[in-house]
Amino acid sequence: MQERIATLTEVLLSRNDQLSASQARTWVECMWEDVESVRARAGRSYQGPEMAERYVRLWVEQYGPYLHKYEATNQKFSLLHQGSSLRD
Repeated sequence: MQERIATLTEVLLSRNDQLSASQARTWVECMWEDVESVRARAGRSYQGPEMAERYVRLWVEQYGPYLHKYEATNQKFSLLHQGSSLRD
């Protein structure tokens, strides 16, 4: 799974040069976690990391160029705001 997250982080960085490496990784990790938790809350069976990767890749391709503009309303994502300090 870590290799998949690293690959998706690189894809996100190639789509958005406004994000730091740690911000991009945090975005990917949060999206991955959301895919898995939403499926679990819906009572669906785990379909493996391929399914999570497919959804996250789609979101990165579609929304990646704009993620640096995201204004967090959910505390979970507040660290992803451009002005926040994340470790690099």
